[in-house]
Amino acid sequence: MFPLSFWKPKEEQPNTLSTLHKLDETLEMLEKKEKVLQRKIATEIEKARDFTRAKNKRAAIQCLKRKKLYEVQVEQLGNFQLRIHDQMIMLEGAKATTETVDALRSGAAAMKAIHKATNIDDVDKTMDEINEQTENMKQIQEALSTPIGAAADIDEDELEAELEDLEQAELEEQLLQPSTTQLPPVPAHSRPTQLPPQRAPQKSAEDDEIAALQAEMAL
Repeated sequence: MFPLSFWKPKEEQPNTLSTLHKLDETLEMLEKKEKVLQRKIATEIEKARDFTRAKNKRAAIQCLKRKKLYEVQVEQLGNFQLRIHDQMIMLEGAKATTETVDALRSGAAAMKAIHKATNIDDVDKTMDEINEQTENMKQIQEALSTPIGAAADIDEDELEAELEDLEQAELEEQLLQPSTTQLPPVPAHSRPTQLPPQRAPQKSAEDDEIAALQAEMAL
């Protein structure tokens, strides 16, 4: 049997987001270290000035040496930060590329499923069925609108002739009626204040004959 120490859990593949988070934390740590070194450099410069005023050349030189060492470390930290920035940019670009490819892959799969579910033969068959049902409905409507029984025996030409006779009789009746001419209204300023009494029109024998003729025509 293998010792228990042999069985180790399989390392999970690092996630892009977790990797970016780790790089960001490292970048923040490097920036803090750089600030500490910058303060140390400023302190060594101040000490070197003090020793120079005190005419202690040896101590001043030691301060400048330590300053140089700190500056080398600052330069290294700057290079590290550039590398991390470059890595983060590459990972972000790779992440965007991966997401784009995944989206395109999903779209292609969905389109493939739609094409698989929708066959051109099925579409043609469906359209043929729709056209057939539409034609059947037209025939049904025509059959329902066709007159049957007594209505089928009615002659349309005969009805048209009867309608023309009615229209002609109506026209003759209108011609026989006496025409009444509408006089234009008299302006108010031109009307007399008091109209003279008018005599009632007297009916003549001719008017009586016309009235009798109209009564007979109406029958």
